[in-house]
Amino acid sequence: MPLHFDDAEYAARKILAVSALNEAGLDALLMFAPESHFWLCGYDTFGFAMFQCLVLTASGDLHLLTRAPDLRQAQHTSTLCDDEIHIWHEREGATPATDLHDLLVTLGVVTGRIGIETRTVGLTDWNGRMVRQELGDLIEASEVINALRRVKSVAEIAMHRRAAALSDDALDAGLALTKSGAFEGDILAAMQGAVFKGGGDYAGNEFILGSGAGALLCRYYSGRRHLDAQDQLTLEWSGAYARYQAAMMRTVVIGTPPKAQLRMHAAARDAMESCEAAIRPGASMGDVYKAHADVLDLHGMTHARLQACGYGMGAVFSPIWADFPMFYEGNPALMHVGQVFFLHMIVMDSDNGLAMTLGHSVLVTETGIERLSRHPLDLIVR
Repeated sequence: MPLHFDDAEYAARKILAVSALNEAGLDALLMFAPESHFWLCGYDTFGFAMFQCLVLTASGDLHLLTRAPDLRQAQHTSTLCDDEIHIWHEREGATPATDLHDLLVTLGVVTGRIGIETRTVGLTDWNGRMVRQELGDLIEASEVINALRRVKSVAEIAMHRRAAALSDDALDAGLALTKSGAFEGDILAAMQGAVFKGGGDYAGNEFILGSGAGALLCRYYSGRRHLDAQDQLTLEWSGAYARYQAAMMRTVVIGTPPKAQLRMHAAARDAMESCEAAIRPGASMGDVYKAHADVLDLHGMTHARLQACGYGMGAVFSPIWADFPMFYEGNPALMHVGQVFFLHMIVMDSDNGLAMTLGHSVLVTETGIERLSRHPLDLIVR
C-alpha cells in the first residue's frame, strides 16, 4: 500500500498523466525524475542516483526498471504490483538501457513516439547518452509531469501545511538557543531535531546556517562557531513532511541592531508584502520579481539584492528543495490556484558586512495568497 495518499488520489494522478501523454502525442514517457515517480505512484528512494526509469504508456501501463536494492523499496512505498517492477542485471559491463529497450519492446511501444525527462538529477549525462544510443531519437518531455505536479490537490496542500508547521517548530527550537555565546551546532541540531520529532523528513537540501561574515552566504558551509555578543545569524531551512517542503528564511540579530540593518529589515519586509500582493491567479511570476526589485531599489538596496526572489515548493528530492520555476526578471509563467511558493527577500550588504533576510512559503488562493507560516515578519533580536 502507498504510504502517504489513498488509492483514489493516485488513480486521479494517473488519469491526468495518461491524458497529458496523449495530448502531447506520446506513446510512452521515460521518467527519470524521482519527483515524477513519487507523484505518480508513491515510489520513494534515493536510488535515482543510479540507473532507474519509470515508464508510462499512453494506454496506462506503468512499469519500473530499477536495481535489486530497490525491489522491496518499490513494493513497500509504491502502488506498483510485483509484475510491474523489473530489475536490471548489475554486473561488469552492464547496460541497463538495453533492459529498458527490452521492456519497451514488451510493452509494444519501442517503435513509437517516446518522451524522456532530461531536466532532472535522476538522469546523468552518462546514462542519458547510453539511453539514446540504445533507443535512438527521443522527444524532450520534462514538462509533462512537472506541469501536473505544480498545482496541488487538497491532499497535497495538507502535506504542505504540515511541512510549514514543522518549519515554524524548527524556528522556535532554534531561537530558544540563540544568544551570545551559543554554538551554531546546537542551534542547527535543535532545528533539525524539531522536524524529526514532529514526524517530518530530511529536507531537500541542507539547512543553511551562518553567523558573522557567514550570515551573508545563501548556501550551506561547514564551519561552526559560537555567536558573539554583537552578531548576526542567517537561517534558511524547510520542514518536510512526506517529501513536501515549506521553506523559511530569517536573519536574527544578536545584540543591538545597527541602524543600517534596521533599514535593511524594513526594505525586506516591504518587498515581501509587495510580492505577496503581486501573487494572484493568472499573473506572471515575472510580476512578482518586479515587485521585489522595485521596492528594494526604492529603498536604495539595488546593490544588495539578488536576481531571484523565490520559487515553487513541492515534493522534491535531494540535492535541492526548489521546485522550479523561479521568480526572476521577465518570467512569463502564470500562477494558478493551488500552487505553493517560497518567497525570499535577501539583502546582503558586502560593503558593510550586514545581512538581512525574510522568507516563508505561501499558497496561491482565488483572491491572492495564504501565508503558511504562523511567524510574523518582525525583526528577531536576541
